[in-house]
Amino acid sequence: MSVSRSCEGRVVVVTGAGRGLGRAHALAFAAEGAQLVVNDLGVGPDGRPGAADPAAQVADEIRAAGGEAVVHAGDIATAEGAASLIRAALDTYGRLDTLVNNAGFLRDRMLVNLDEDDWDAVLRVHLKGHFLPLQRAAAHWRDEAKAGRTPDARIVNTSSGAGLLGSVGQGNYSAAKAGIVGLTLVAAAELGRYGVQVNAVAPAARTRMTERTFAETMAAPAGGFDAMAPENVSPLVVWLGSAASAGVTGRVFEAEGGRVTVMEGWRAGPTADKGARWDVAGLDEVVRGLLAASRTPAPVYGSRR
Repeated sequence: MSVSRSCEGRVVVVTGAGRGLGRAHALAFAAEGAQLVVNDLGVGPDGRPGAADPAAQVADEIRAAGGEAVVHAGDIATAEGAASLIRAALDTYGRLDTLVNNAGFLRDRMLVNLDEDDWDAVLRVHLKGHFLPLQRAAAHWRDEAKAGRTPDARIVNTSSGAGLLGSVGQGNYSAAKAGIVGLTLVAAAELGRYGVQVNAVAPAARTRMTERTFAETMAAPAGGFDAMAPENVSPLVVWLGSAASAGVTGRVFEAEGGRVTVMEGWRAGPTADKGARWDVAGLDEVVRGLLAASRTPAPVYGSRR
């Protein structure tokens, strides 16, 4: 990847930046000149406590390469953790330009076996863990705009193909990632007046969350281009988090290997309007006709059709 220093002078916060995609994003931002706040709790792939301190290791890597980075080890799915995350950027660097929401973990089960704790834990880290940092950052940027210092701010959220199409055995994760898309659209509409652009990426890459669930797909090749390397996703995230992405907001992108795709969300398809209330029997032919004229939905990941 060529280095253009496109983020020189920008302060970037990345959550879940200790490993996988978050680590790749933090290193890529640093290589482009950004100053980093590296957040990670150091938990295991299922969100349970771990002994490692991966955020400190990533910050050390950035500093060893001549960059600037500080560590934030708070829980960003709590109000205080999210607030302290934003304060870490402001107290250290005096500003905040980009927030990359990336933290998450998996607790996969088929729906009939999925217990309430695993539902709550996954929704909490992915969806609440996006909302709270976004809200705290947005409040800061709103204050800046009202004070006459309109920022050139960016938020990059992390969705998933599971959130766009669904994924068998990942009902909690799919629901959370679909919610992140909705949150992204609303945030883009609400925050534009304050100089904030909000987009989402749905990455496909080898991480601790995917290398076991999709082991065959995610395996590194013996040679040649490693399409599932998390570093492949980071250039798009960095571009969306930079000033170069001016005018791009409220969009969702898929990123995999060397491929970038603009995802097109729900739009009205075939329609029938009677001009009066339908009766149940009359809808059978009408609805089946509408479905026949519509595009076939993309299959759910892991489904048999």
